[in-house]
Amino acid sequence: MPHTALGDGMTETEMESAPAEGQVKWFDPTKGFGFVIPDSGGPDILLHANVLRNFGQSSVADGSRISLTVQETTRGVQAVEVLSITPPEDDGSPALSELPMSEEEFSLEELPFEPARVKWFDKAKGFGFGNIFGRPEDVFIHIEVLRRSGLADLQPGEAVAPKVVEGQRGRMAVYVAAWDTVLRSKG
Repeated sequence: MPHTALGDGMTETEMESAPAEGQVKWFDPTKGFGFVIPDSGGPDILLHANVLRNFGQSSVADGSRISLTVQETTRGVQAVEVLSITPPEDDGSPALSELPMSEEEFSLEELPFEPARVKWFDKAKGFGFGNIFGRPEDVFIHIEVLRRSGLADLQPGEAVAPKVVEGQRGRMAVYVAAWDTVLRSKG
């Protein structure tokens, strides 16, 4: 990686990093970046798609809480590592009518994560499908489930770990995590 010389003789790659926490202002996977509003105030923090991918996610929902390592560069404050992401608070919107039962009737924590790949997902339509390893049927994934899981979009072929229930029209995800995130939490 080329070094960019800074005024004090240091290069961007040699600068010290610092921890930061904040809220995702917006993130656009198509553009490949977004911004975080730091809790400490000051300028927004640039969050590049590569930094998010290194954490194991291709997107993050607006309003999510995020813990980062950041660096001050000649172009402003930029995230260099994502440490954790917490989905946005429930906004009180009604639960998905497709769910077979209310969340009080099943324990989200007790449902296992299942290894899956995204078949397709269309953010504009608000849904898509995934394939669970070793199972022939598709799993329905709704945009609201993604948002409540802290994600904003999915890419075809992306490795995910949904928690799945039997819905009115087949299997559907009630929570979706990035596969790398689930692996990190187990190891």
